[in-house]
Amino acid sequence: MNFKALIAGVLAALFVTGTASAERYVRYEQNGAVSWGELVDGTIYQLSDAPYLGGSRTGETAMESAVRLKAPVDPKLSFMTAFNYRDHTLPGYEQDPTKKPGLFTVPVSSIIGPGEDLVRPAEAKNFHYEAEMVVVIGKHAENVPLEEAGDYIFGVTIGNDGSERDWQASDIQWLRAKGSKNFNAVGPHLVTGLDYTDLDIEGRHNGVKSQGANSSGMIFNFNYMVHYISKYFTLEPGDIIWSGTMGDTGPMEPGDVYEITVEGVGTLKNRLIQGE
Repeated sequence: MNFKALIAGVLAALFVTGTASAERYVRYEQNGAVSWGELVDGTIYQLSDAPYLGGSRTGETAMESAVRLKAPVDPKLSFMTAFNYRDHTLPGYEQDPTKKPGLFTVPVSSIIGPGEDLVRPAEAKNFHYEAEMVVVIGKHAENVPLEEAGDYIFGVTIGNDGSERDWQASDIQWLRAKGSKNFNAVGPHLVTGLDYTDLDIEGRHNGVKSQGANSSGMIFNFNYMVHYISKYFTLEPGDIIWSGTMGDTGPMEPGDVYEITVEGVGTLKNRLIQGE
């Protein structure tokens, strides 16, 4: 075997090894019970617990097409990052986003899953989509050194950070504008083994591309966010961190659909309905 062929073979083996390390997980409802599972070629292998908690296969299986997917996260804490792409700005928020992360939290009760409806409250008039990527913490994290932060990230999923812009501008805090129930969609899968520092993200409003970026464009990447957050808060397995959105967002009207695709993860799709 010549030298070039040998090198090509080694590179191919490394590629296959890296690809094989990627695993795909779901959280799903079947017959009234919610379970975790590992997804392989359309078949869900039920797990005894969340994958980041060491859940193992129980022997039960189901087809993905036969169950209702839930958000593939079950956090106690949900951290969001404002103004984390240079091209995303909001009127009235003139600031230098490069000094420190625009960190805030929202209640986990705001999270819904793929295919579930986003709900615009009756008095809300200016609900916007926000395409984002979300990482899930894999182990207890306090005061994590930056160079070790990647060891604490279990996997990647997709998020739509629903935002009521009028409330965001008028309220003292963003809690209601960002964290109302049924505002934040997450899913459809939780995927490990991806290079979350270099993934394409695209949002489509009623089928038309409206947002797009690569995660390499984050001002503060996920490793830095784990390092930064863990200095002030204790992160536990299952907690989530959002990337922040990119570019311009826009209003959704009841009946509108927003889809977000993240490279290697899949597509999250949700419709907006009017609340009562």
